[in-house]
Amino acid sequence: MRERASELATLELGPVSELEQRHKIAREIDQDRFTRIDRVLIDNTTNNLVDLRHGDDETPSSIDRSHRLRRLSKLAKMGLAKELDLGVWELKPDLEATLREIGERGDIIRTMEKALKAEGLVRDPLALEIHDASTPKRIVGRILDKYLSDELGDRISLVIDAIDGHTHHVSGINPEMIEDARIGSVLEIGPAEAGLRTSDRTIAALADNGIFRPSMHLKHLGNGSDRETYVAAHVRRLEVLRRAGLVERIDADHWHIPSDFEERVSAFNASRNRQTTIRVLSNFDLETQIGSDGATWLDRRLLATDIGDLSPSGFGNQVRDAMAARREHLIEQGDAMRQRNGRILYRRNLLTVLQDREVTRVGAELSASSRLPFRPTRDGENVKGTFKATRQLASGKFALIEKAHEFTLVPWRPVMDRQLGREVFGQMRGGSVSWQFGRQKGLGI
Repeated sequence: MRERASELATLELGPVSELEQRHKIAREIDQDRFTRIDRVLIDNTTNNLVDLRHGDDETPSSIDRSHRLRRLSKLAKMGLAKELDLGVWELKPDLEATLREIGERGDIIRTMEKALKAEGLVRDPLALEIHDASTPKRIVGRILDKYLSDELGDRISLVIDAIDGHTHHVSGINPEMIEDARIGSVLEIGPAEAGLRTSDRTIAALADNGIFRPSMHLKHLGNGSDRETYVAAHVRRLEVLRRAGLVERIDADHWHIPSDFEERVSAFNASRNRQTTIRVLSNFDLETQIGSDGATWLDRRLLATDIGDLSPSGFGNQVRDAMAARREHLIEQGDAMRQRNGRILYRRNLLTVLQDREVTRVGAELSASSRLPFRPTRDGENVKGTFKATRQLASGKFALIEKAHEFTLVPWRPVMDRQLGREVFGQMRGGSVSWQFGRQKGLGI
């Protein structure tokens, strides 16, 4: 495509003159990236040595000896070349890879500065950090920019203004992990999860002499109404581990658990999950959260009370200000009260109250447009109907479940992604729904 575009430009504008070509080459001398001059230098090396004691017979006329000598002086300042004798230079073996990496880093920094400038922000260059998809540190912040990392479009890069006062660039992210995130969304990026899952620990704890029995797990749980679904989830986890060769199924009620189960499963989890973990904390910016009637990320931070991770500058300081404004809003709405000593008391079950309030409001709005009555689902109730759509609220992502003559909104879970348009059945428990999909009984999620 580049060659064809060059041909069309030449046909339209005429060939580039030798003087213009020399000016272009001259501009590349001081650039911190891999240039055409570098390519000529590498192509004319012997054992990483460049000999410029002779003329220019073997090089293009637009890249003469003076261009190459000036470029070599630049590379020497960068520690990538060294003059051994008059006109004889030694190049670093990794010259091309290093220059390309420097060039990419420069492009990333310019992208970060552009994203900050678009928001009217200025950050210290020392506060710009660049990570790949396996960042070793936890980052919480808002998205300033979101764009494709490569030509294939199967990876995403993010520019994040974080609460630690730094601006981070994270590349190589799977688009499916942030499909709901948008510019301004607040998210958390952390190191890849390894170690044991909760289900793995349960299996290891209940294994008696190397044998795990689902029937005994049921007895251990007592008479809870959702215990079959809970045990079924552990059996599905065992099936995954069986296919990986980590456990053995003797029969439906007997699973052989090896003595080094925890070590082997930890290694298995680490090998499968090299990708950074990403969690969208809020799809709404700080200003929207301040006046929201839902349970926002700011509310969760207010209840946590710990602000030690908030920087006194940058986005961390903005979050501090937003929390103070949100606190005043809650006081005005009667959801919080300031005591004489200055301490703030929040309404009991504040997050649940705010979530119910927002869901009721949104349900009424959807009811007015769809002409179907809205009925909220209470804890312990069954949910049955067709999964029609999702809605992003300040309280989180919700699934719209349509019944014969009414609809409801319940908290969304990732396992629902493939069930859009299908009939679903579940039970509301503790602010979440335990689902059974399709018409097969006992297939709980």
